[in-house]
Amino acid sequence: MSSDLHSMADLSTFALVAQHQGFRQAARASGQSASALSEAVRRLENKLGIRLLLRTTRSVTPTEAGALLLSRLRPALNEVSNALDVLNDLRDSPRGTLRLNVPVSAARFFLQPMVNQFLSLYPEIMLELVVDNNFVDVVATGCDAGIRYGERLEQDMIALPIGPRTQRFAVAASPDYLARRGTPQHPRDLLEHSCLRGRFLSGAIYPWEFERDGQTLTVDPGGPLIVTPTVADLAVSAAVAGHGLIYLFEEWLEPYMQSGQLQPVLQDWWLSFPGPFLYYSGRRHLPAPLRAFIEFIQSPAAG
Repeated sequence: MSSDLHSMADLSTFALVAQHQGFRQAARASGQSASALSEAVRRLENKLGIRLLLRTTRSVTPTEAGALLLSRLRPALNEVSNALDVLNDLRDSPRGTLRLNVPVSAARFFLQPMVNQFLSLYPEIMLELVVDNNFVDVVATGCDAGIRYGERLEQDMIALPIGPRTQRFAVAASPDYLARRGTPQHPRDLLEHSCLRGRFLSGAIYPWEFERDGQTLTVDPGGPLIVTPTVADLAVSAAVAGHGLIYLFEEWLEPYMQSGQLQPVLQDWWLSFPGPFLYYSGRRHLPAPLRAFIEFIQSPAAG
């Protein structure tokens, strides 16, 4: 029996390392040492007589045999996890890990007070936030749920409103820039200005979209700087320094506009868009920490 339990633990370790694509990453996620995880995988490979992981200095990826084992192993491990999680229903307070995949904007703005309240209500839940602006398959990436804006979700996904229900993209520039270059009166005027752009992690550059009185317009201006969402503050700093106009979430720019470091531009054209959604698979057992979080965001406490 102890040998079987040992093998089960080693199989779980293999799946964990494959999910995180590295021993150090898996060690951080599990609280174990990287050397212990490496030894468990080596022990499993020796027992099976076949290499399961390709190890390089930069990454760890499954071999063909490892990928085949993983495809059969994940459903079984999920069932074991679900069976153990049923015991959570018998406790006064659920425990375990809740892993959420969220965009930069959500982590920066509306999630902070929600996280503080949730952790106070559920002290035995460990919340892990994976900040990623790409739309991802939360199940495949090992997350319990994700937060995204307006993407088309698969049919087996459930989406619940979370955070502000309406937001806007704002345009602003420093007083110095506007004094030197003039203030745009129409979105097309931006084509004659220096604009600080953002690029999705996929490689596509953000479109600058506008609307007024039912009319929508997209422009593709040029400028001296392009950044990814994780370093958007760098673009804000460049705008404050007078290097160009910036197009970003209104909440992001609001403190700078209130202080006078930036001035709003083209306010009549600012694009409104629906707020974000929490999405998760509708075809799996919901872990107790995720059920608790869903109940929380639907309660007045999440206000």
